[in-house]
Amino acid sequence: MSPSGKRQEPIDDLGTPYLRFERVGSVGWCTVDRPRARNALTSSMYLGIRRAVDLVNSDAELAALVITGVGDVFIPGGEMSGRHDDGNEELLEIIKIDVLPFRTIRNSRAPVVASVNGICQGGGLIIAMLSDITVASERATFRAPETLRGVVDANLSALLPAHVGVAQARDLLMTGRRVDAGEAHRLGLISRVVPHEDLHAATAEAVGDLLRAAPEARMHVKRLINARYGLVDDMTFEASLTSDEVIEGFGAFTEKRTPSWVPAEFRSGGRL
Repeated sequence: MSPSGKRQEPIDDLGTPYLRFERVGSVGWCTVDRPRARNALTSSMYLGIRRAVDLVNSDAELAALVITGVGDVFIPGGEMSGRHDDGNEELLEIIKIDVLPFRTIRNSRAPVVASVNGICQGGGLIIAMLSDITVASERATFRAPETLRGVVDANLSALLPAHVGVAQARDLLMTGRRVDAGEAHRLGLISRVVPHEDLHAATAEAVGDLLRAAPEARMHVKRLINARYGLVDDMTFEASLTSDEVIEGFGAFTEKRTPSWVPAEFRSGGRL
């Protein structure tokens, strides 16, 4: 309510032109829409996803959130070139990792469903794992390439073993190898895989499945799961973001070359 006592209309602007928020009945759909940069998330986009979660939890007319992408990309992670061209270049430097939506998704009282339409890696993979249900197109691929960039991602290191076990987590985190939707489902990264043309309908079905559960019971079940699910060391993550390896890893990616730490016989000549 406003100070005048009149009901204020909800503000659905997520603060960046690269995120769209749409209301479909009681469900909010947050679409990552930055195709010319392959949906790479700027700091404002990370913050906008966090805003979308908060919006659904604070609006009595909304009961759930869907996060999806456009084209053949869901979310490939954060913008690595440094070109955060949505007017907030200094935002991440000011508030650092607090811009990230991961804790907000994890603790969201309203159900969050990830509808993975294509490439899903880095921050996108974290969002997929933290969502209450992830529905993936059969065309989707999954990857955790952070060590190839010199980043110690505490979220991935904490969450992946809980999904796939220690042996598989070591493999995925230390090699950055890509897996298809079928393997991701078999490993336990995600819960549902569907034909690509059925993704939207299957996502809506997943939302309906979640909303049939009693809200308080569902929330307490989520709390119990979270209590035993991946303890994240934010201090280690933040410290790693200014390391020499990150500087070299991001530079190599931008320059489309292999990082200097790779032994000569294993260099591909291109970026990893």
